[in-house]
Amino acid sequence: MNKLRTIIVEDEAPARELVKAYLKSHENIELIAECDNGFCGVKAINETKPDLVLLDIQMPKLTGFELLELLDEIPEIIFTTAYDQYAIKAFELSAVDYLMKPFSKARFDQALEKVFARLKQKTKSGGNIRRLAEKAKKDTGTIERVFVKTGTKIDVVPVDEIIRIEAQDDYVEFITATKKYLKKETMNFLEGNLPEKLFVRVHRSHIINVNYIKKIEKYGKESHVIVLNDGSKVNVSKSRIGELKQQLGF
Repeated sequence: MNKLRTIIVEDEAPARELVKAYLKSHENIELIAECDNGFCGVKAINETKPDLVLLDIQMPKLTGFELLELLDEIPEIIFTTAYDQYAIKAFELSAVDYLMKPFSKARFDQALEKVFARLKQKTKSGGNIRRLAEKAKKDTGTIERVFVKTGTKIDVVPVDEIIRIEAQDDYVEFITATKKYLKKETMNFLEGNLPEKLFVRVHRSHIINVNYIKKIEKYGKESHVIVLNDGSKVNVSKSRIGELKQQLGF
C-alpha cells in the first residue's frame, strides 16, 4: 500500500504539534502539508489532492465545514472537534470519524485504522461528508458571510454588503455595490438562513436587502416594483407585497 498523503488543518500550534507527534509512529503516512487556517487548507487540498485530511472544525475566518464547501474533491477526513453530543450523533450517522479534543494516541490510532479499512475496501466517505457539511450549514443558523470560490480565489462577502440576490438556474447571483458573485446555492436555503431583519424574498427569483430600498412604486392595480439604491428594479410578486410592507413597518 502506498503511503497515505496527509494534510493537517488546525489553527492552534500545540494541537498541530500533537498530531504530528502521533503521526511519527505511522510509517505508512506521509505528511505533505500543514495549515494554520482554513484558507490555506482549501488551497493546499485542492492543489495537492491528499488522501487524508486531519481537519479542525472550529477555526476563525473559515470553519472546517465552510472549508469542505470550497473543495473540488473530498478526501478522507478525520475531524477534530469540541462539538456537543448532538453533533457527535450526526458524525456517527454520517459514517465519518471524529476526535473529541483532547484525544489520546490510542484514540487517534483507532481513527486512522478506520480510514485504512475504508480505503482497503475501496469505499469513499466523500458523499457522506458532503451531506454532513450541508446538514451542519443548515443547523448553523443565521448566515453572516458568504464564501464564493472562483478558480483558486476565495471571496468572503459580508451579508450586509449584499444589495440583492437573484436566482440563476441552479445558481444564485449575489449583487453588491462593486461586484457580482455566482454560487451554487438555493433561494430557499438563503431565505431561511439570511438575517430576517435585513433580507426579504420579494419574488420567486429575488431576495433583497431592505437597507438598500430607495422606493417602492406601484404600477397597474396590484403590481409593485422596488427601486434599489444601485438603480436596479425588482418586481414584487402579489403574494409577497404584504410581507414586505410588514417588514418595513407600513
